[in-house]
Amino acid sequence: MSDLNKFDEVNRRSFMASAARGCLGVTIGGSAAELYAPSVHAADPADPTPVPEGGGKAKSVIYLFMAGGMTHLDTFDPKPEAPEKFRGPTETIKTKADGLRLGHYMPKLAGQADKIALVRSLTSTQGAHGPGRYFMRTGYAPRASIVHPSNGAWITRLKKRANEGLPSFVTVGPGNGHPGAGFFEPQYAPLPVGDATSGLQNVRRLRHVSEGQFNKQLALRQLLDKQFDKQFHRGQKNVRAYNQVFEEAVKLMNSEDLEAFDLKKENAKVHAAYGDHSFAQGVLLARRLVERGVRFIDVEFGGFDWHSDNFSQCEQKLPVLDQALSALLQDLEGKGLLESTLVVVATEFGRSPKIVQERSGRNHFPKAFSCLLAGGGIRGGQVYGQTDETGSNVVADPITIPDFNATIGCAMGVPHDLTLMSPSRRPFKLGAREGKPLTKLFG
Repeated sequence: MSDLNKFDEVNRRSFMASAARGCLGVTIGGSAAELYAPSVHAADPADPTPVPEGGGKAKSVIYLFMAGGMTHLDTFDPKPEAPEKFRGPTETIKTKADGLRLGHYMPKLAGQADKIALVRSLTSTQGAHGPGRYFMRTGYAPRASIVHPSNGAWITRLKKRANEGLPSFVTVGPGNGHPGAGFFEPQYAPLPVGDATSGLQNVRRLRHVSEGQFNKQLALRQLLDKQFDKQFHRGQKNVRAYNQVFEEAVKLMNSEDLEAFDLKKENAKVHAAYGDHSFAQGVLLARRLVERGVRFIDVEFGGFDWHSDNFSQCEQKLPVLDQALSALLQDLEGKGLLESTLVVVATEFGRSPKIVQERSGRNHFPKAFSCLLAGGGIRGGQVYGQTDETGSNVVADPITIPDFNATIGCAMGVPHDLTLMSPSRRPFKLGAREGKPLTKLFG
């Protein structure tokens, strides 16, 4: 114990994480995975650009990510006049909003179209899954030398926590490669929930550990760490970060709002409205977390990589999204939360307009695709941007991924051009260097 300079930090981290699980009965979630991310140095402008008029109404974001590259021609940008080799069997249906059409797989959303804005002119530079997802969630192309913060981490970093008893950023069913906090400190990393129906695991004291014993173990942990912290706390940001993550985990264990993660608190009628699919239950969990002030909830729905059997896959998966999303919009409106909650449906890229006939599939297509925004000050019943008659090219109002992320920041009332410096002293922004919010979307 005397020669602490020789103490292996990784082994120490593993020991403390194991102690938290075994002795205290708590798992330190997503933050621990980013524990050794370098800290960020702020370089806040003295007078950042104010949030454009119409922005700043959202207090939370529910970010629904369709992993795999959701087809735009069969969902948000159908082309009824295109040749059959482009549209296939997909039919176009009318909606509650004049001039806004959807693919026929989404009839429930058609009844909620007065609440949504379709962005049909997105374009990306990333055509592979991993880089595409990373780009969509960060606004930056991946680099080997740095991990950029996700949009959720930016919101958490720039927006004051609304509920001290719960984390500001939660991911539900996250796939591999989520950028999380990136180069931000661990306090801005998401708390991961693997399965919404199982709730938050390992956040209760072990049954055989009384509150008194628990507090004694906390005191023992502090005593064991005292010399180490005294020697390294000032110079080692990672040591401070670890202590902070540990304290956050204990705070969560004692939070009165921990029941937000328990979907059994919802009645059968509500569960049925959203649907029994794991993604649908994740969307329901997101609504419960928004009610308790969680700032950003990222719910992932995987399996949209349809190189073959595109239309049979549409029949199976799109009704799940249609039901859950429609129920969410109705639920938020009924609870008076839609105006203060930005709902986003995003994906890493679209699918090729021309069908691969021998496989009835669509390939990756970053050149033109669609996403959806609703609530949070967004004017419903509108379409922004346009693709050509086959959905192959953007012909009006092209939107970059940084633009889209800047729009999320604008809705939340955080300036997209606020510069923060990475540990290598390089400047970064929520909307990257070139991102501009789509101010016309706000009502």
